[in-house]
Amino acid sequence: MKLKPKGKRVFYFCIMNNKLLVLGTMAYDAIETPFGKAKKILGGCATYIGLAASNFKTECGLISIIGTDFEKRHLDLLKANNINLEGVEKLEGEKTFFWSGKYHNDLNTRTTLDTQLNVLTKFKPKVPESFKDSSFVLLGNLDPNIQLEVLDQMNKKPDLIVMDTMNFWIESYKEKLEELICRVDVISINDEEARQITQKNSLVEAAKSLQAMGPKYVIIKKGEHGALLFNDNDIFCAPALPLEKVFDPTGAGDSFIGGFTAYLVQRKKITFEEMKTGVIIGSAIASFTVQEFGTKALEKITFASLEQRIKVFKSLTEFKLN
Repeated sequence: MKLKPKGKRVFYFCIMNNKLLVLGTMAYDAIETPFGKAKKILGGCATYIGLAASNFKTECGLISIIGTDFEKRHLDLLKANNINLEGVEKLEGEKTFFWSGKYHNDLNTRTTLDTQLNVLTKFKPKVPESFKDSSFVLLGNLDPNIQLEVLDQMNKKPDLIVMDTMNFWIESYKEKLEELICRVDVISINDEEARQITQKNSLVEAAKSLQAMGPKYVIIKKGEHGALLFNDNDIFCAPALPLEKVFDPTGAGDSFIGGFTAYLVQRKKITFEEMKTGVIIGSAIASFTVQEFGTKALEKITFASLEQRIKVFKSLTEFKLN
């Protein structure tokens, strides 16, 4: 069952379609946390984003690359969740992108143990004809050159372009990244990355600097401390759900932005108010992701469980003024 908007019905004319084009990695991970180890599990930002988006009424298509070792059961999992894989290239005789890391006791810091780019070194994204008119595009964490290639293949400017990045691209591809940032509508990054890009210590100042670069909306993620949404002078602060146990933070940010964007696709409304709700819904989905290794918890989300968790988020900030 998919999440449906509730409350008063509003009718309005909209020319947006419900196509969500997602660029990102499909990968295998080996992860160690204080709670245990996982030797080889399904990962990759496109995988997390796609599974998060599958909870909404979207026509979601992935653009990625995999090797011969990518298991059929994992492709079947994505297809079973109505995720279109036309844009996924498989290179025969090659290996899928692999990452291994160890999280420290606070789970906010990690050490990369191994990175095997494998097929990523030959990745030339190709947008399927059926998705070149997508109203929504989500550029997952990848080389900004590849992110730009996807935008250049669209038949028209999408109604909403969302992007993610990380410190490696900020350090190594600054000019290309800035070229990309000026073309997107929403940028979603963590607090460390926001400070790194803008050279501002204050997150409010950092958000203003990022908006000046192009994006109308800025999301700054703060891990266990929630997320901030900025639009001009408007700010929305979303809490993180206090959890007794966090098994694996991998993919939490991807699940967040996948849920956030797919909610907007379903609503076909791009406003600050809708984005506020999207941030809460994305946070709720991410809170499932961290409770098991890899995508396991994300695969089990139901309409009822997601609705209940959203209610919990709502209760975290409800109060009365006498």
